[in-house]
Amino acid sequence: MLEPARQIFPAHVLFLLATGCAGPAGEDSEKLAASTAKATTDRIATRTSHSATGAVREPEQPTPPGRTHYMGREIAQTMHWRGATWLMRKTREEEEHASRLMEALHVKEGQTVCELGCGNGYHTLRLAKRVGPSGKVLAVDIQIEMLKFLEKRLAEQDISNVEKILGTLADPKLPENSCDMILLVDVYHEFSHPEMMLAAMRRALKPKGRLVLVEFRSEDPGVPIKRLHKMSKKQINKELLPNGYRLAEEFDELPWQHVMMFERDEK
Repeated sequence: MLEPARQIFPAHVLFLLATGCAGPAGEDSEKLAASTAKATTDRIATRTSHSATGAVREPEQPTPPGRTHYMGREIAQTMHWRGATWLMRKTREEEEHASRLMEALHVKEGQTVCELGCGNGYHTLRLAKRVGPSGKVLAVDIQIEMLKFLEKRLAEQDISNVEKILGTLADPKLPENSCDMILLVDVYHEFSHPEMMLAAMRRALKPKGRLVLVEFRSEDPGVPIKRLHKMSKKQINKELLPNGYRLAEEFDELPWQHVMMFERDEK
């Protein structure tokens, strides 16, 4: 079932295979995934936020130990920043239809939206163009190296409406009641502190704001991604509904991914 990943993601994704993001991996690669995750955790424990000006602050409190499982699901390792080139692969539009996803999000000019787990900005730059000069994109990542990659791309394209935020494993550092939308593309399944992150994102949403999860479909064996980096609709609902969300809308027209849009459940 996993063999198609070797055909679709050849040499340029070997590092991701090693860190467990796509395709098969052996014992050595699992050890590498664990070691890179620990290094990320240790590094994040010394920083909390990274704004557009480059300021870094000390944390108010240490990050608590993370989970390995949540509601019957094993949590995947975070993708290491050294695999960032895979996020910009030339075949991504063909494989994921990112432009179609942007249309489905109905982002409006002047809105404040967040890409949480922004990486090097594949979706962030698209969002920045959609919200326009009067809007803002909050780009959150837990790896400062990813934010540096994003900063370079923003400068190259002269984009000034993106604020970079260095979050932690347990806190995205988003202002309360600030976001019209929070977008997570293939990210949520890696959260080691899902309840704390869901609570923080809920606080960051405006009353009519939406949390959008884009996840590779575990129901489809033809999606060439490792099992731990897929989620079913049933599992997504199982985890979000008890944490103060309600399912508002679904978009099922992407080749490999679910798009599930949640709002705050005020009941």
